[in-house]
Amino acid sequence: MKTIILAGGYGTRLSEETETLPKPMIELGGHPLLWHIMHLYSAHGFDDFILALGYKGDVIKRYFLQYPQVASDLRIDMKSGVVTNQTGVVEKWKIDLIDTGHDTMTGGRLTKLRNNLTKTFFL
Repeated sequence: MKTIILAGGYGTRLSEETETLPKPMIELGGHPLLWHIMHLYSAHGFDDFILALGYKGDVIKRYFLQYPQVASDLRIDMKSGVVTNQTGVVEKWKIDLIDTGHDTMTGGRLTKLRNNLTKTFFL
């Protein structure tokens, strides 16, 4: 079953933090809030995510693009430039990162995701 996470709001009530980061990327215990939410769903067997991105969505995209390298032990061959993940990432997640617009409200975000949705889903 798909799990949709709305990750596109401005986070105005946390403006001190959200000037540079989107609200889901504020860290708690060394990991972004978004990571914690996804881990909770994953602990119950739900590993297929759609992230509806908006404000500073590029920060979230970069986080997940870099996550396999940052979360793993690496071996770097300086001579050849080959980088090998030694431990691998333990998350089984499949993540669709969908730009749904900076000023799009909840209903509009869901409308923009309609082609990615299954009959039942978490939101």
